[in-house]
Amino acid sequence: MTEKNKCLKPIITLLSILLFGFQLYSQEFLIETENFSNKGGWVVDPQFVEQMGSPYLMAHGIGKPVKNAKTIIKIKEKGNYHLWVRTINWAPGNWEAPGKFKLKIEKKTFPKVLGTNKNWNWEYVGQYNFNKKEAQIELLDLTGFNGRCDAIYFSTKNIAPPNKKNELKKWRNKMLQQTKSPNKTENFDLVIVGGGIAGCAAAISAAEKGLKVALIHDRPVLGGNASGEIRVHTEGIYGYFERILKMIDTDHYPNGSPEAYDDDEKRMKNMISYKNIHLYLNWRAYDAVSINNTVQYVDAKHTSTSERIRFKAPLFVDSTGDGWIGFWTGAKFMYGRESKSTFNEGWETHGELWSPEKADNFVMGSSVLWRSKKLETVTSFPKVPWAIEVAKDYAAVNGEWQWEFSRNDLSQIDDAEQIRDHMLKAIFGSFYNEKQKIGNEKLALKWVSSLVGKRESRRLIGDYIYTLNDVKNQVDFKDAVVLEKRSVDVHYQQNLNNPEKPNFLSEALFFRTSGYKLPYRSLYSKNINNLFMAGRDFSCSHIGLGGPRVMLTTGQMGAAVGYAASICKKYKTTPRAVYQKHLNEYMKLVLSSSNQSQNN
Repeated sequence: MTEKNKCLKPIITLLSILLFGFQLYSQEFLIETENFSNKGGWVVDPQFVEQMGSPYLMAHGIGKPVKNAKTIIKIKEKGNYHLWVRTINWAPGNWEAPGKFKLKIEKKTFPKVLGTNKNWNWEYVGQYNFNKKEAQIELLDLTGFNGRCDAIYFSTKNIAPPNKKNELKKWRNKMLQQTKSPNKTENFDLVIVGGGIAGCAAAISAAEKGLKVALIHDRPVLGGNASGEIRVHTEGIYGYFERILKMIDTDHYPNGSPEAYDDDEKRMKNMISYKNIHLYLNWRAYDAVSINNTVQYVDAKHTSTSERIRFKAPLFVDSTGDGWIGFWTGAKFMYGRESKSTFNEGWETHGELWSPEKADNFVMGSSVLWRSKKLETVTSFPKVPWAIEVAKDYAAVNGEWQWEFSRNDLSQIDDAEQIRDHMLKAIFGSFYNEKQKIGNEKLALKWVSSLVGKRESRRLIGDYIYTLNDVKNQVDFKDAVVLEKRSVDVHYQQNLNNPEKPNFLSEALFFRTSGYKLPYRSLYSKNINNLFMAGRDFSCSHIGLGGPRVMLTTGQMGAAVGYAASICKKYKTTPRAVYQKHLNEYMKLVLSSSNQSQNN
């Protein structure tokens, strides 16, 4: 060894010891805000997990700051920690961010105002010296206008967490010590993902035939668009399944009405009366795997506790609306408007083409419903310049079905948060404009949904693709299990042909009909052997969705596939084989449901 190396050796050794010690004693931990024990007035938003990587907390106070979200955190090692919060300014521009909030630990409120950076990112908060093993942490909403917080990171090292999607996902799993697979597995005869009207109907019909059913739903209440969280009344007819659908439908209240809460209670009461329906509320499916074109399992995660379960079954129903189970397992699907020549749907009504010359990514838009009310006292509403950008001079007191947003360059799946936020701006801006009118001093904004109500996204392909021609020709399928007579109506944005009109309102093309039928073959996947679909992701063209997309019709789909699942179990066979080998028995089962409804 040279003299130089001899001199360097103790220095290198010392540096190694110091580096090892730094790595050994540096501490870090991550808090997912949806895990807060007391969420105060903040709500859990799990709608965009596939894009975000996690649910988050949102201060949905419609203009009034909400109560603090609080939780107790455990600290393994006392010391001085750097803090970062992952958040976003959801309405960036030349104005103050609408969703501002602050972080508080014990008695210290950090001066840093959060929610001010464009795009989801980590904002540095400051440092805090933990001198005991636990502390209370709080989120302080400053505006009531949808401030949002995904996670809080603490580290003795001043190094921000990664923000790129894939890197963040790996880092988050490492921080939370999440293995690739859930530690818990549950087995069922039928796993249904999505607790809207279609999913609920599928669970009831299958349970009545003796199947052990799991119903996985990412909200605390059932009903999807019909729930008290979104408040769209159910439309359509009952078909063969009146008895089942009356257990889960709604009265024909005005959209946005709080009367939806009564139907939530009715729906839940009826669902829990079935002992073999196992409800998993606030659980969101995040993965599904198929082998040899057969679904093996669905993995789901609780939206608040992060607990995970693997659900196994010989049969699955995709009632997610967005077709997630089909998408993850490789099912063939369609998205957007087909060209008019694809299915020969190039009709014209009042100068409007039902299908475009060339295919595009326009679909029927998503809505956010809302309502206001005149009170006995004068009320105020803050200025919302960030919302006027969208609303412009439009004024309104409530939002009905026309409040809708779709754009060719925006995906109703990948850009759903942006779409929801666009509608929030339209609502707050339009209400502000209305509020300025003489006589509206006592007008108050009473309710705005925090959830986006979707009409159309992925449509999974089955053995039969349903189109408008089937309605026009009144095709009488031998496997017709869904009946409808409601007019076909397909929505499109008002500003498509007139840029001067608001870009958050829609119009509709109507096709009147005396009735039409849908085949069972549109309710199971063409290439995934054990996958049913019930809801707006059934097998149809863009125009073909226009009539059957309403909830009583999709509920018929759910009841039909629940019965089909019982035939599959009886013969240990596939959904396709029900049509090919057991159609007579299956149709008798469907018709027997109609007889039960009439007898009741």
